[in-house]
Amino acid sequence: MAKKKPLIGVISLGCDKNRVDTENMLTLLKRAGYNFTADSASADIIIINTCAFIANARKESMETILEMSQFKKIGTCKKLIVTGCMPQKYLHEMQAELPEVDAFLGINEYENIVEIVDNLMNTKQQFVKLDGPEKLLTVSDRMITTPTHYAYLMIADGCNNFCAYCTIPYIRGRYRSRTIEELVAQATELVQGGSQEIILVAQDVTRYGTDLYGEPKLVQLIQALSKIEDLRWIRLLYCYPELVDDALLNEIVTNDKVCKYIDIPFQHVSTSVLKRMNRHITYQEIVALVEKIQALPKHIAIRTTFMVGFPGETNEDFNLLLRFVKKYKLRNVGFFAYSREEGTVAGKMPEQIPEAIKQKRLVKLVKAQKRNVLQTNRKLIGKELDVVYEGIDYEQELFFGRTQRQAPEIDTLVYFSSKTPVDIGEMYKIKIKKVKDYDIKGEKIDEFAE
Repeated sequence: MAKKKPLIGVISLGCDKNRVDTENMLTLLKRAGYNFTADSASADIIIINTCAFIANARKESMETILEMSQFKKIGTCKKLIVTGCMPQKYLHEMQAELPEVDAFLGINEYENIVEIVDNLMNTKQQFVKLDGPEKLLTVSDRMITTPTHYAYLMIADGCNNFCAYCTIPYIRGRYRSRTIEELVAQATELVQGGSQEIILVAQDVTRYGTDLYGEPKLVQLIQALSKIEDLRWIRLLYCYPELVDDALLNEIVTNDKVCKYIDIPFQHVSTSVLKRMNRHITYQEIVALVEKIQALPKHIAIRTTFMVGFPGETNEDFNLLLRFVKKYKLRNVGFFAYSREEGTVAGKMPEQIPEAIKQKRLVKLVKAQKRNVLQTNRKLIGKELDVVYEGIDYEQELFFGRTQRQAPEIDTLVYFSSKTPVDIGEMYKIKIKKVKDYDIKGEKIDEFAE
């Protein structure tokens, strides 16, 4: 009788690109005959795919590793594996602080996960694999961990932008794209598996194809993906502003399969701050881009992020940002305080902003944005929205879902009641009845909108 394989528990932290890496590992392990459990207490082997982008992400990674290591003492767990950005960047510190970890794998070593797991149960040796060449791991029939009706498609990895505050280029390497043919093939598999929404992700989606084809090819990729039958939506995340051109905006407006939504991480609007950040855009160019998008014949929802407290940010810089937020009333905005990262240009800059000032500025932005959202939401009362149903909020006793102008996990939801059954992943017409802060609430009506 063949020896029973260990049961594996997997935890993925950080961004959706990490999620894709995790799904690739799960697929390779599944092919090798391994089974999985969502209950870490019952796992023989626990794999944690970590994030190291900012201090809070590293803290979450370390806390999760320590929490999971307790199952080696009180549970069935025999081996603990840590993968991804944290060991890639901080291996020596982690080895010193986490002797309970049995294997460390870097971001270019995911393809070796089966070999590590196969050998780990029979040895007390600690495995370390970090030095593989930069590569792109693509697996067929990927095991997705999102709800069946949507999936992420990582179109490139690495980054060439070298923003002054960011460690990603030093962890994930130079920008490298997958071919259009490879991406269409993988997206086709995902759609055949039930995904109706494909979300394109990379550190910089707008730079797609520059390394392979000598120029950006995002529009051509979108057009190729649009030919996939049964694909409902294509969503764009992480579009750097300087490469959001007329061709891309026209594709979003005219292509019925592209969500009327674009994620553009501006990070700030002050030209002096942007210059110190090594961001290649000015205040005037940001204003021109936002006003151009807001004047398009179809409403395109802009999602963005803003950083406060970057070194040297003056009161004038911050107030310019605050006025911009109040004036342009972007619906989906995230704010975070600058995190001083070792090894970055910004980490060595003078005029570091005290944490108390960062938090004070953050509070002002959040309050202004809350007022924006409430005003925007009130305009939706009485309107009918096409909403993809995704789950139930048992406390509110309401169903919830998203429109094409809301991305999963990062944006708000539409809550609704229904007198008839609803199915996960299906689209329904919802009439909005009321709003409360960030929440939009309505009821399902019988007519279905295309």
